[in-house]
Amino acid sequence: MHLGAFYKQGGHCEFTVWAPLKDKLAVKISAPEQKTIPLRKDPQGYWHGTIEEVSPDLRYLYEIDGKDQWPDPASFFQPEGVHKPSGIIDHSSYAWGDETWQSLPLNEMIIYEIHVGTFTDQGTFAGIISKLDYLKSLGVNTIEIMPVAQFPGNRNWGYDGVHPFAVQNTYGGPTGFKQLIDACHQNGIAVVLDVVYNHLGPEGNYLGNFAPYFTDKYQTPWGWAINFDDHYCDGTRNYFIQNVLYWFEHFHIDGLRLDAIHGIFDFGAKHILKEMAEAVEAFDKTSRRKHYLIAESDLNDIRVIEPREKGGHALDAQWMDDFHHALRTLLTEDRKGYYADFGKIDQLAKSYKEGFVYDWTYSRHRKKYFGSSSAQVEPDQFVIFSQNHDQVGNRMQGERLSQLVDFESQKLAAAAVLLSPYIPMLFMGEEFGAQTPFQYFISHLDPDLVKAVREGRKREFAAFQWQGDPPDPQDEKTFTRCRLDWNALKEKKAACLFAFYQELIHIRKTLPCLRTLTRKGIQVSCDAAKSLIWLKRGETTRDQVLLIL
Repeated sequence: MHLGAFYKQGGHCEFTVWAPLKDKLAVKISAPEQKTIPLRKDPQGYWHGTIEEVSPDLRYLYEIDGKDQWPDPASFFQPEGVHKPSGIIDHSSYAWGDETWQSLPLNEMIIYEIHVGTFTDQGTFAGIISKLDYLKSLGVNTIEIMPVAQFPGNRNWGYDGVHPFAVQNTYGGPTGFKQLIDACHQNGIAVVLDVVYNHLGPEGNYLGNFAPYFTDKYQTPWGWAINFDDHYCDGTRNYFIQNVLYWFEHFHIDGLRLDAIHGIFDFGAKHILKEMAEAVEAFDKTSRRKHYLIAESDLNDIRVIEPREKGGHALDAQWMDDFHHALRTLLTEDRKGYYADFGKIDQLAKSYKEGFVYDWTYSRHRKKYFGSSSAQVEPDQFVIFSQNHDQVGNRMQGERLSQLVDFESQKLAAAAVLLSPYIPMLFMGEEFGAQTPFQYFISHLDPDLVKAVREGRKREFAAFQWQGDPPDPQDEKTFTRCRLDWNALKEKKAACLFAFYQELIHIRKTLPCLRTLTRKGIQVSCDAAKSLIWLKRGETTRDQVLLIL
């Protein structure tokens, strides 16, 4: 069941909203003129209606039981922010120029993670377009955009989004996002979008006013758990499955990165992730193009990516934190929090060879046996990195690796990732050793919520025993200091590091044994006394590379 307000050729708009427990629902037009149109309810609890002779700039709210008025839960655009009326857009009016685009195989992707607001001074999709030539010169062929679902205010990491279908208005809205994706595809660059299906942000979150989208059966660190297996969960499941397909159909997104799936609770016979994967597979058959689902998971559970015939959810790939932690603790003195489980060179060697370090191994940090073996899973199902938005931004001061280790260690980290048998991901600016931090920032309007966020950040850092207080996330200066300083590329050391990244990417793309992401031909050994790893890749002596770390 499609959700939202779909503008059709001929000037009419079809509305569908899920509200199974409500007795009366109407569309309240607020602009360009005011009027109320009642909707009709079907047996599944969906309300429908059509408005004739409307323009795509119409603004509307839903009126529930003749009194309360709220934005559309499946709004495609919030031109005035999370609390104001929803806006109608005409998806069919955009003239795409990527007709010949066929996406990229996962095993060819070199991913570059971007936060729209801090990547350029403009802080917009148009700003990213202006840097596409730069990314191509680096060798990147895939960008991963942090969440763009409408959030409160104009600065946020994106994980406080409350309108999952609406593109952030301050970034450029739906049209700006389409222009970015179109430009990427015309430049041979795939686009992965970060989406959040484990919670919604607290401010402007009106979904619960319409239907049982949330449940108190489970707790998440970020707020109410999404109702994927409680009473009336069918409508919730449909809502998020439709959101997956919405990005693929209307925005030509190539893949979705599913945030923190360990916060998605579903103990039904068919897990929601499995149902999403099935829906994408069916969509691919009609679109004749492959689309990807990539999970962020701290479960070390191969069921996330195992095929359905083995009982898995059949997602295409997942992030692998174990590689990051094993590498990070060898380069830095980090040993607090979850880093307490790492710090031995044989752990990094094991990650190169098998993937997960913790594969039903005892974890001191978790105080239990943890994980499953991924030794039989091919490397092209894992995304690795030496840093990302979480690993940088969830430090108290948001220091990048370049601010914690020397120049040679930065190059070592780059080679460890880019010459690995896994899908590599870079975090914006690491390729020139950016010295700007990436700290946590918000622009909430509720003072009590701002206070709660400030106190919550302090509690989060307690396990790491860092001294002092974190930067104020509400202070605009916290946001502005995180913008990349592109003038830094003029400095000799930054230019040298950039050239080093270029060469590593070129080598990865051109040497057959590095392009092939398979466990066949991988040989790994280490010498703990000398802190050395030997990684040999390639099945024959004619096509073989030895990497010494």
